[in-house]
Amino acid sequence: MDSRARMAARRVLKAVLVDLSGTLHIEDSAVPGAQEALKRLRGAPVTIRFVTNTTKECKRDLLGRLQKLGFDIAEDEIFTSLTAARSLLEQKQVRPLLLVDDNALHDFRGIATNDPNAVVVGLAPEHFNYQMMNQAFRLILDGAPLIAIHKARYYKRKDGLALGPGPFVTGLEYATDSKATVVGKPEKTFFLEALRGTGCTPEETVMIGDDCRDDVGGAQNAGMLGILVKTGKYRPEDESKISPCPYLTCESFPKAVEHILQHLL
Repeated sequence: MDSRARMAARRVLKAVLVDLSGTLHIEDSAVPGAQEALKRLRGAPVTIRFVTNTTKECKRDLLGRLQKLGFDIAEDEIFTSLTAARSLLEQKQVRPLLLVDDNALHDFRGIATNDPNAVVVGLAPEHFNYQMMNQAFRLILDGAPLIAIHKARYYKRKDGLALGPGPFVTGLEYATDSKATVVGKPEKTFFLEALRGTGCTPEETVMIGDDCRDDVGGAQNAGMLGILVKTGKYRPEDESKISPCPYLTCESFPKAVEHILQHLL
């Protein structure tokens, strides 16, 4: 039975999760036609959530960027890996060394960071120097948990692909012979948390993203359908990197929305 037949055998689609960077926009440029496609999707009887691993900016700044690009999005529709990381820190009651971009610090306001006893790694190009990495290394050796906001290998910038936090987290794991707790995509708990409060189940959900492993593979492992778009970090042959392969690979977010409206509702 192919993917489409399987979907027909499922309950009706009720929720759509949408990745942001690389799917709706690349830095300060919207993917062509994405705003109009989102409007069309809002006309369908589905709950929409925007799920992102971005650690470069706090939710407030991210929302401002999206609204400036003409996207009709509300703050409570965005679920970020920073939110998930903050929840974990509160549960563990630890004081983190925060290796995150300065713009992301707003989302950790109120969390004590003096005399750190945990290490949190996001995308922090300004902080990935020997001294900071060595401080993190020593803390972990002394028993501090290593928390990775996510482990993406790379992401898309205007000037091309750029290293994500994954290589730095993996370096710390290798040096300390330890394993990080990962909170963002592709972790199953991240996708389930994103659906919390919607009344929708993973089987009633489709995820649209440009990262084959983290967006599509993660969503499909959580019981959702995954649509891979060929914008952002997509590279030819990405589809073959996960099993099962994506439910659908298409050119862009507008094409994904077209497919959902025509075939999944």
